[in-house]
Amino acid sequence: MRRRIAMAATVALASSWAVGAAAPAYATGPCGSGYTRIDVYDISTKSGVKKGSLELYYDSASGKNCALAYGVGSTYGTTTFKQVKIARSTDPLWTPDQGYFKYYAGPVSVSAAGVCIDLEAQIGTDAYALENNVHCH
Repeated sequence: MRRRIAMAATVALASSWAVGAAAPAYATGPCGSGYTRIDVYDISTKSGVKKGSLELYYDSASGKNCALAYGVGSTYGTTTFKQVKIARSTDPLWTPDQGYFKYYAGPVSVSAAGVCIDLEAQIGTDAYALENNVHCH
């Protein structure tokens, strides 16, 4: 009898751990729960070489926008300078994240219900993206 109880407890514990561990990884995106990806922009050099992707997410319930700058190709998985900034188009105050990151800079977010936003991103020293007056929700 003890053996059956111990086995049942082990199975229950393992099952609850597997469900509990898997749920958060799939329940939220990089910006948290409630956000949906609404756009992706290339982060490229002047000659057109793509070195990254600027991803924009939106949470309609909170009115918040969230952005991340990912490296691609040789800049993905390599510690490289990465930067992302976001701001309301009506406000010159940027919310930035920058540094030498392996995969991405961000997430950064701003409350912008009813107004447009500006986005800026950089990968390395020569790849940029700048989007002004976009996603006016």
